Amino acid sequence: MALHPQAEAYLTRFPSDLGVDIASLTREQIARMRSVDGMAAQRGPRIALPEVRDETAAGVPVRIYRPEPDGRPLPVLVYFHGGGWVFGSVERNDALARDLAHRTGAVVVSVDYRLAPEHPFPAAAEDAFAVVRDVHARPARYGADPRRVAVVGDSAGGNLAAVAAWLARDAGLRLVHQALIYPVVDVSTDTPSYVTYAKGFGLDAAEMRWFIEQYAGGADPRDPRLAPLHLLDKSGLVPATVITAECDPLCEEGAAYARALAGAGVPVEYRCFEGALHGFLGLPGFFDQALEGRDLLAARLRDAMGAAS
Repeated sequence: MALHPQAEAYLTRFPSDLGVDIASLTREQIARMRSVDGMAAQRGPRIALPEVRDETAAGVPVRIYRPEPDGRPLPVLVYFHGGGWVFGSVERNDALARDLAHRTGAVVVSVDYRLAPEHPFPAAAEDAFAVVRDVHARPARYGADPRRVAVVGDSAGGNLAAVAAWLARDAGLRLVHQALIYPVVDVSTDTPSYVTYAKGFGLDAAEMRWFIEQYAGGADPRDPRLAPLHLLDKSGLVPATVITAECDPLCEEGAAYARALAGAGVPVEYRCFEGALHGFLGLPGFFDQALEGRDLLAARLRDAMGAAS
């Protein structure tokens, strides 16, 4: 499939995600890069909401977005941002979190999990599950209906959402949905899409391998807290929406995870956006497909939360 014309235009401006020599990056340079967001104007409007506040959940910083002014319990989306476990933040993903709250009518709890390389695996996974557990333990603090909690994440955040979903299952915590957007669900980096889209399609395969190295270090690549595709028993996991971008090294592992969920009897809807690049859903200023993807995501979440009410 040919690149979408908007993807082609994007790549003429941003041929790779990082645009630097990753082999030479120091921790100080990584820290400086985190404070700069060259895409801020393309992330969409910051929709005004009745309540936005910064809190901590089990010691993890979070930003809570409430789309309704009254105090009645609402469904909750626990959202994990992308950035290869190294970059990204609640602030950088503020526009998307606001949009999710607006589209779904749910409280969004956006998680500022610890980042690598300062905090390697399993720090981010531990933070992700700690927040999910806290929402269930103290729902009134979030204005939450604990019967209607979903996890959502993109890229590395999709990895954390998938991990939190199976940890919640094993802990007996109820979720109504997991929405995984071009997720990292394996760290073998050996799928055909890693070859086909290795370079020149935004997120380079070498960049993705560098991200994995920063986070995983010497961890077992088959540990399901790192690579949920290798979870032996996927039965009983919460229903899922899996979204991938066709021209993305991560495409085939996302599709494989959707197939594995379905094979375990988990209801799943899979959608691959043709001609799209990794990260498209977060950049509506560049990609019309971002709005299409958000419409699909919001509809699936509303259905799941409505069915649980």
